[in-house]
Amino acid sequence: MRLDNTNIRSLERLVTPEQLKQQLPISDELAERIELSRRTVRKILERQDHRMMVIVGPCSVHDTKAAMEYAGKLKQLADEVADQVYVVMRVYFEKPRTTVGWKGLINDPDLDGSFNIEKGLAVGRELMLQITELGLPIANEALDPISPQYLQDLITWSAIGARTTESQTHREMASGLSVPIGFKNGTDGSLGVAINALQSVSNAHSFLGIDHQGKVSIINSAGNPHAHIVLRGGGGKPNYDSVSIALTEQALSEKDLATNIMVDCSHANSAKDASLQPLVLENVTNQIIEGNQSIIGVMLESHLNAGNQKMNGGSEQLEYGVSITDACIDWNTTERSLLELRDKLASVKA
Repeated sequence: MRLDNTNIRSLERLVTPEQLKQQLPISDELAERIELSRRTVRKILERQDHRMMVIVGPCSVHDTKAAMEYAGKLKQLADEVADQVYVVMRVYFEKPRTTVGWKGLINDPDLDGSFNIEKGLAVGRELMLQITELGLPIANEALDPISPQYLQDLITWSAIGARTTESQTHREMASGLSVPIGFKNGTDGSLGVAINALQSVSNAHSFLGIDHQGKVSIINSAGNPHAHIVLRGGGGKPNYDSVSIALTEQALSEKDLATNIMVDCSHANSAKDASLQPLVLENVTNQIIEGNQSIIGVMLESHLNAGNQKMNGGSEQLEYGVSITDACIDWNTTERSLLELRDKLASVKA
């Protein structure tokens, strides 16, 4: 009798992390640049760098040409605001789905349900190398526990999403990641799961994973000391207001956790209306001007053009530079928002 894999249609061998990195290697110069960007983020978290971190970019990357055009614009803007703002580009390849839907560039790079994951990994790694060569640090969401072995060497900051913050698998994985990492509060808006995650991720863990040769291994992590909370609202309510920030500070302090708070200007914090993100950013900025010391960064979903679109046909039917997942603000709004942020912060941060 056949007792295992009864619901598996097929198994396909995948290129190993080591093989992919040999095909698309990172130069010593880029490695040094990424290490410097990680060190900068750690300094922001430790209050050794006065700047505000801004994670900004498309909700998800589905078109590498549009992503590179966006990156070119963002690099110029990042240089303009660098005295007060440290810009990290969102380069998200994996998307959690409530039920079903497009799972991201790695899972389905051709946007046609062919699920050529090996191609997706190569396309994603090549894009990350190109963006790094421009001089931009990269942020992603750590969703699949296998993919970090393929891509993590190119990443400066990672997020654990609201749907996976409670997952033991993701807490263990994050405890071994080489980057600072933000845990989002739960989808219901509660802080408890994120607070628990921060306590867990700072400790050592032993868990199953793969090594550079793709072999299943026991991973023994040392714990990640640079994890922090990301407030994204939930349960139909925002949590970026001063009262919510104060309650978060209190909850962190009670557990002897660093009061490092990032605000996600999207999701429930903007009532799922992307056009409201600049107003959330303005409110958060004003809190800093008024003396808040715990807000270390924000997240913005931004693309070349505003809004989002459905995948009703093939990729050739899609409007260029428009998100196919969550709606985004357009480039002009992004530029204006970050320039205003820089100017306001200049009055209080030196």
